[in-house]
Amino acid sequence: MKFTDISMIKFNTTILKFKTKGEKSGWTYIDIPADVAQQLKPGNKKSFRVKGKLDDFIIKKIALIPMGEGVFIMPLNAALRKGIGKRDGAILRVQLEEHKAPLILDSELMECLADEPAALAYFKQLPKSHQHYFSKWIESAKTIETKAKRIARTVNGLSKKISFAEMIRASKDNSR
Repeated sequence: MKFTDISMIKFNTTILKFKTKGEKSGWTYIDIPADVAQQLKPGNKKSFRVKGKLDDFIIKKIALIPMGEGVFIMPLNAALRKGIGKRDGAILRVQLEEHKAPLILDSELMECLADEPAALAYFKQLPKSHQHYFSKWIESAKTIETKAKRIARTVNGLSKKISFAEMIRASKDNSR
């Protein structure tokens, strides 16, 4: 992975953990201060992706989540925490730049959505990160049958203007 030092933002921060914060309770994360977020993507207030390094661990396509007043967080999932070998309270060297790669969506999902104009219209108005959730979930299917079921469930849910989280919750509720 190549980095352009000109656009790379470097800073040190402390790894934090939410005690109670609604759906984010228990999350491990780092703060991305408003001034840093503005350097990464000026004028932006929505979630966006970055690449770079956490200490010496290379990262790419990691989402920064807005928390209000220009501040963002970077959630540190288990794979990231294992990669950096640190837990909450530790100091972390951060090097970031915006990840500008185009979003590539599952071609079979897009073919099916083309046959359902209402579902496609709703899908296109979703944030890119939400479109990615649907596509990644479909691509993660281990069998052709599972992939087909997920595409059908997705197209049906999008036709009803249901978010990814609502669709997953509804499928769990129906399986009980």
